[in-house]
Amino acid sequence: MKHFKYISPTTVEEAIAFYGQHSETSKFMAGGTDVIVKVKEGWLEPDYLISLNKIEEMGELYKNDATKELSIGATVTHATLEKSLMIQTEYPIIYDAVSNVGSLQVRNVGTIGGNLINAVPSADGAIPLIALDGMALLHGPDGERSVEVKHLFIAPYQTILKPGEILKKITIPPQDPHTGSAYIKFGRRAAMELPLIGIGVLLTTADDLETCTKARICLGVAAPTPMRALEAEKLLVGKKINEEILVEAGKIAAGESQVRDSIRGKAWHRKEMVRVHVRRMGLQCLDIIRNNS
Repeated sequence: MKHFKYISPTTVEEAIAFYGQHSETSKFMAGGTDVIVKVKEGWLEPDYLISLNKIEEMGELYKNDATKELSIGATVTHATLEKSLMIQTEYPIIYDAVSNVGSLQVRNVGTIGGNLINAVPSADGAIPLIALDGMALLHGPDGERSVEVKHLFIAPYQTILKPGEILKKITIPPQDPHTGSAYIKFGRRAAMELPLIGIGVLLTTADDLETCTKARICLGVAAPTPMRALEAEKLLVGKKINEEILVEAGKIAAGESQVRDSIRGKAWHRKEMVRVHVRRMGLQCLDIIRNNS
């Protein structure tokens, strides 16, 4: 493994300035669960690793009392989200996803920002944040800009971040009343592994707790980047949600998916899991809505 210098700035501006001076030989790092592995295996050979963990504002998790907007700093760990009672009760789709990331040791160190920026098709963290209409705040040499989380990804392992830009935080807009959300990571075994498919569903209903006013069906490992099944979503909006229509939505979502054969699973099997789990997650959303109303 190549020797490197470890830099710990305390502000975003300081981190960006240092990167600007050493852009050819520097790499930003948060939890390091992926970066350190790549350095050890020789895939990365930086002279400097710029840790973001001492930047206080990037480690904050809070809900604005006035706006009801949720703010998740990029260096908030999966374990912090998993243990948060607010996340468990108000954002179950986030809890479902982060509680299935890696092992306990990985969740204690790995960050939600790192999970997004690595841009692997199997990243669990992206699906709930897309379903919740999350916005990513990026900070770079040219200042700040906001983009929808769903637009962060270009291709596997590629994001829209420009050189020297940092993902600072993710914000989630206020949720509508009568909203339920759920995520499932489907794999071949009940143990630590990458998902064969990841399915997140969010439903909002009218006051009758049946008529859908908003639908999000988000898929991971179903395309080169995380995707929404837009046609399946359109089917649900304005309709009374029941098992029959969720079965149909699952079929449409499976058809929209761009799954492929791989060493870990066949495309037909992944499509079948989309079909089955869109229905199951939709029914789970309905249970959450009714239990909370």
